[in-house]
Amino acid sequence: MTTPPDGLPLYRVLTGPDDAAFCRRVSEALGLGYELHDGPALTFNGENVVVAQAVVWPVRPKQPSE
Repeated sequence: MTTPPDGLPLYRVLTGPDDAAFCRRVSEALGLGYELHDGPALTFNGENVVVAQAVVWPVRPKQPSE
C-alpha cells in the first residue's frame, strides 16, 4: 500500500493521557503500517501525564522512471 488507508494523512500526531487506551491507538497506527517518528513527548497538566507520539507513513522515494 503506497498511501494510508481510509484517507488518513501521511503524518499524524496522536495525543492523550498516558494510559492503555493511548498505547492501543499507537499500536493500531503501527498495525496499519505507520512508523514511529522519534520518541514520544510527555508533559504533566497538573493532574495527568499527557503524551504525544508522531507517526509517519513510510513513503518510498520516486524512481527516475516515475
